Amino acid sequence: MVKSNILNEDFANIASRYDFLALKNKSVFVTGSTGLLGSQLVLFMDYLNQTKNFGINIYALCRSEEKAKKVFADSFLRIHCVFGDVLNLPSISDSIDYVVHGASITASKEFINHAVETIDVAVNGTLNLLRFANEKKVKSFVYLSSMEAFGVTDGKGQVREEDLGYIDISSPRSSYMESKRMCENLCACFASEYGLDVKSIRLAQVFGVGIDYNDTRVAAYFARSVIEGTDIVLKTEGKTKRPILYSSDAISAILTVLLKGVKGNVYTAANPETLMSIRETAEIIIERIACNAIRLTFDIKEVPPEYSPNLNLNLNLNVDKLVALGWKPDIGLLEAYERLIAGMKEIL
Repeated sequence: MVKSNILNEDFANIASRYDFLALKNKSVFVTGSTGLLGSQLVLFMDYLNQTKNFGINIYALCRSEEKAKKVFADSFLRIHCVFGDVLNLPSISDSIDYVVHGASITASKEFINHAVETIDVAVNGTLNLLRFANEKKVKSFVYLSSMEAFGVTDGKGQVREEDLGYIDISSPRSSYMESKRMCENLCACFASEYGLDVKSIRLAQVFGVGIDYNDTRVAAYFARSVIEGTDIVLKTEGKTKRPILYSSDAISAILTVLLKGVKGNVYTAANPETLMSIRETAEIIIERIACNAIRLTFDIKEVPPEYSPNLNLNLNLNVDKLVALGWKPDIGLLEAYERLIAGMKEIL
């Protein structure tokens, strides 16, 4: 990843707000390490090593050496890159204290085009990691789940961890959300049967510095529209309402659950103050960031099959359980987009 002033500011902010001393001189194994969250987690721990002499042994599971060198840049030589994937875990003889499991297929088109592989990577990959962690007798394991695990809720009131909604198991699009639920259940089973200190965190839509410029998801699209001065075109009415989570808040949430979460539990991570529909988000970005230099238009035809099954979704997530551990979201919606856009411009 190109060196980013925005990212360094994000890391300094996290380090000043939380106590991560439990990681000092420990070993941490991260899967999905070249994705947005995995890479930021790896780079943040390297930041702690470089600025606070934490001495963390960072192990990053990577599928491509070329991509790892690009993503980790100057940090590459300070990280133990382990090449392989979650379905074929390479042997690691060193001791491991903590595991953050974030490897997953995340592109919504893949949920449909490669539904079987989506389930395979999620379920069998997670089973492999849990067995690995159990053999290593790790101190703690956190599984990165998704707000999609909630399914289609009734849209009334706040949604807590136990408020699971409907999932159409006959739809290939459900391969992602249904496998996330299965993985959460696997974590609970390992906690119960083997006493493994494992917990899950359901993350809202996360974005921040390092997201691919050409990413097809809505946050990157909105940011590109501002940078390029092009109109925002929505393929639906944009009624879907859900909160977002800026990447630095996601990193602090993951580490909070890793170090303080209760064995076998699930925690929701989101910024409830950012709850807004896709249309409202586009409108506020156009007004407050683009200064009305671009417009919002609609091109509503057939809804793409990879879109969420409930276009009227109102996912008002309650985060009290995670806040009780000492975590609190810091970056609001406008600031999140401002930082994303500034970060994209740096990389460009």
